[in-house]
Amino acid sequence: MANQGSGSSRLPLALPPASQGCSSGGSGSSAGGSGNPPPPRNLQGLLQMAITAGSEEPDPPPEPMSEERRQWLQEAMSAAFRGQREEVEQMKNCLRVLSQPTPPSAGEAELAADQQEREGALELLADLCENMDNAADFCQLSGMHLLVGRYLEAGPAGLRWRAAQLIGTCSQNVAAIQEQVLGLGALRKLLRLLDRDPCDAVRVKALFAISCLVREQEAGLLQFLRLDGFSVLMRAMQQQVQKLKVKSAFLLQNLLGPCAPWAWSSNWWPSSGQNTAPSMSTCLEPCAAW
Repeated sequence: MANQGSGSSRLPLALPPASQGCSSGGSGSSAGGSGNPPPPRNLQGLLQMAITAGSEEPDPPPEPMSEERRQWLQEAMSAAFRGQREEVEQMKNCLRVLSQPTPPSAGEAELAADQQEREGALELLADLCENMDNAADFCQLSGMHLLVGRYLEAGPAGLRWRAAQLIGTCSQNVAAIQEQVLGLGALRKLLRLLDRDPCDAVRVKALFAISCLVREQEAGLLQFLRLDGFSVLMRAMQQQVQKLKVKSAFLLQNLLGPCAPWAWSSNWWPSSGQNTAPSMSTCLEPCAAW
């Protein structure tokens, strides 16, 4: 009865002790002599034993790659590198076309063919530079210098708006390209196109490029302010072109909304030379004079 009383005092979840046969015979000493851990006495010990046993299982050896899969992987990698090289060559060919001087004494038909070839080169570059790697390669090939220095102020409107579109495509969401474009003085020319160009398509694409240079880009916003960009933007909102109105209003809302840098920090405006952030009412004040 005494033994029964002592047995009933154990925890209800405790496992029973090892059998007497195992502890008294020669086989009972083999468990301790072999280096194996003692059997668990409760649930916590059982859990620890399960974790230890699971961690000691060796990882299965990796399956060898089949020859068919290895060949497919090599062909896929070769095609990827070959495609990148081909796109770089296409950009070089386009830049060669754009770098050629305009024929000085060409007839009307020859000038039209030359313009069509240049427009095709700009369109192909815009498609290729949707890829950020290609956009970076385009800038390394001095393509941006050619666009800003020559084609933003080209005679044919088809060349001007395609150049502005290409600048925006390369610049959007890429800080290094944005800084290069701003350093080339492109923002001043784009604002002039937005404000004064007689072609509506040029003005719309110029606004697209401006948006890619100033949205969430502090250096671009500083230039935008110094160049009186808000006045240009408000004049664009008063034009009869619906697309220009909508896009100008959207950009203005972005620049004056919670995404603006003066919403990030109260110290931004003193560094830009302004005392206070502009409000919508102050931007609308000069509209009657315009």
